[in-house]
Amino acid sequence: MAHTSIINLPTAPAIVGNVALWKPSRTAVLSNYYYMKLLQWCGLPAGVINFVPCTGVDMSKYVVSHPKMAGFHFTGSTGVFQSVWKQVGENIASYANYPRLVGETGGKDFIFAHNTADIEPLVAAIVRGSFEYQGQKCSACSRAFVPASIWPVVEKRLKEQTATLKVGDVQEFDTFMAAVIDKASFETCKGYIDRAAASPECEFVAGGTYDDSKGWFVQPTIIRCKTPTYESMVKEIFGPIVSIYVYEDDKLDETLAICDSASPYALTGAIFAQDREVIVKMEKALRNASGNFYINDKCTGAVVGQQPFGGARASGTNDKAGTALNMIRWVSAHTVKESFCPSSAIAYPYMTEA
Repeated sequence: MAHTSIINLPTAPAIVGNVALWKPSRTAVLSNYYYMKLLQWCGLPAGVINFVPCTGVDMSKYVVSHPKMAGFHFTGSTGVFQSVWKQVGENIASYANYPRLVGETGGKDFIFAHNTADIEPLVAAIVRGSFEYQGQKCSACSRAFVPASIWPVVEKRLKEQTATLKVGDVQEFDTFMAAVIDKASFETCKGYIDRAAASPECEFVAGGTYDDSKGWFVQPTIIRCKTPTYESMVKEIFGPIVSIYVYEDDKLDETLAICDSASPYALTGAIFAQDREVIVKMEKALRNASGNFYINDKCTGAVVGQQPFGGARASGTNDKAGTALNMIRWVSAHTVKESFCPSSAIAYPYMTEA
């Protein structure tokens, strides 16, 4: 599970009366362990939430296939969630109940600008939304669409702002970006950068370099893509790389349709415009492209209790973690009727002649 979900995933089912098994991500075991210790310090009874660091294979073999598994609350990759769903389907006849499957998986989150957008907030949203936490958030901006008429000034400001970002040790408070989480993530980012460097469809606006001599560091990278379906515009990367497609101003409708359909995901998205009629039009065109939608704000940073979080399509089941909508998924409803004036009649009134 991702860091952003460590609180909700094991505790939501437990709060409404279930026993939970908590399998942390292999790259987040330590932080998850400390949170488990905090729960115990706060008085969590033993056996309610059970912290079980293990391999995914063992989780599938011993837990997902167990007849008493009543639900699976997941944050992670789309591929893993699909494999779990498949395994549940194959074992459906052996469960005591039909398991509840709730997943928040991948994303290819977007920022879409109109030519009436305020430049500085747009630039800030792209830079911060793409590069904070090294882009390792499911809601991080990973692609952007910018109209040609404002692109020159947007490009200039993106270069200037990205150049100010300090990449280094997180113990230094002025550091904006650290290393990516592990070697596998580094190699993924490196692959996208290398292929973009070799492709005639791409040019670097910023970054495009990396260094693993000490840690796994990828510089904040902005790629301008000549086509909106180039791989870095449609595939999830989960790193500090954002791809931008510059569209002709008179191709707004066409480009909105591409943004909606080019990626299988639908997690978060944002639009920037000052024309209210255009805002309404863009929101309508992109209503199915994200579960969390932002107007004149970055596409990341949902606040629990204020902005229920989740997405649909390949991004998950959209059960809105952190809200009552999610909690209901872990409850088995029980309806009771008591009659204080029980009827002794058998025949219904319409059956009797007047």
